[in-house]
Amino acid sequence: MNWDQIEGQWHQVTGQVKSRWGKLTDDDVKNVAGKRMVLLGKLQSRYGVLKEDAEKQIDEWLAKVSVGDVSSKSKHEKAEKSS
Repeated sequence: MNWDQIEGQWHQVTGQVKSRWGKLTDDDVKNVAGKRMVLLGKLQSRYGVLKEDAEKQIDEWLAKVSVGDVSSKSKHEKAEKSS
């Protein structure tokens, strides 16, 4: 998955973001709003890591997030809303 997809589907991956980076608050995740540079700054701030380390964490997470995970969750949420 690329970052454009993450940005466009941010509200669908926020749970995965919070699961991966538990120190981020709900407000942190909301304020990131899919912006990679904002997430980078939040990770540096909350975890006290260098920019390069935060970028590596984001890249590793990005490689694990699949379109199917987001798409199937989206379909499930839509089915619940229409019930």
